[in-house]
Amino acid sequence: MPASSDKITTDTRPSPLAGRWYPGDPRRLAATVDRMLADAPTTDVPGRIVGLLAPHAGYIYSGPTAARAFKVVAGMTFDRAVVISPMHHPYPGEVLTTAHAAYETPLGAVPVDTPTLEALADRIELTYVRHDPEHAVEIELPFLQRALDGPFSLVPLMLRDQSWAAVQRLGEALAGVLESTAGRTLLVASSDLSHFYPDRQARALDRVMLDRVASFDPEGVIDVEERGEAFACGRGAIAAVMVAARALGADGVQIVGYSTSADTSGDTSRVVGYGAAAIYAAEPLVN
Repeated sequence: MPASSDKITTDTRPSPLAGRWYPGDPRRLAATVDRMLADAPTTDVPGRIVGLLAPHAGYIYSGPTAARAFKVVAGMTFDRAVVISPMHHPYPGEVLTTAHAAYETPLGAVPVDTPTLEALADRIELTYVRHDPEHAVEIELPFLQRALDGPFSLVPLMLRDQSWAAVQRLGEALAGVLESTAGRTLLVASSDLSHFYPDRQARALDRVMLDRVASFDPEGVIDVEERGEAFACGRGAIAAVMVAARALGADGVQIVGYSTSADTSGDTSRVVGYGAAAIYAAEPLVN
């Protein structure tokens, strides 16, 4: 495991995904993402977008569903994107972030929002890591790079502790840090849904999870997993984004996409579920 660091350095995190999880050639990657965004239906969300739920598998499997989430913010401008995901690897710590100054993708480097991370570190403990192999933050970046109008900085957060107490603490701390810049920040929960059930069973399980998401019930997202009624590998990311979004004025969630890996592979015996959602505030932001 790469060594951790207690501060952000000046170098860029190289991509371990390019050419594997998504195209490594910049022109091919841009064309792939643009095509998926163009093919995604336009969804009328009744309010100001505060956050998104997007899946994080390889683009061949979950890309079209992720595009349904990012289509919602196509052409919008945000100063920063806070991407919260699970940490799928056995690093120590509850909430991890990068010790690099930027994330590299074939479309260019995305700078890390160091001031926001430093402000967050004053409220909760962060563990800084270098050269991590985690895919669930990076996989969202090319979509953000192609969908958003203009550059943005990144606040990457990866969760090892996905208990309700931990994610509530993170969501509240994040809202406190972002309160003054709420309208200029996009929250992104990176999560797949059920894993390796037959397609029919997966769809039933995922309906339960997405019902909790649509009900804007962050504690319910954690609870249905703990009771074995539904599953999401990034349940803590979903719940933390919901907690922060509600504190920043959001009051509704709209499901904008769903699929399973069977839709691509044709194999219905063991599938992974993918959901997309938009979190919105019906009332306009008051400065």
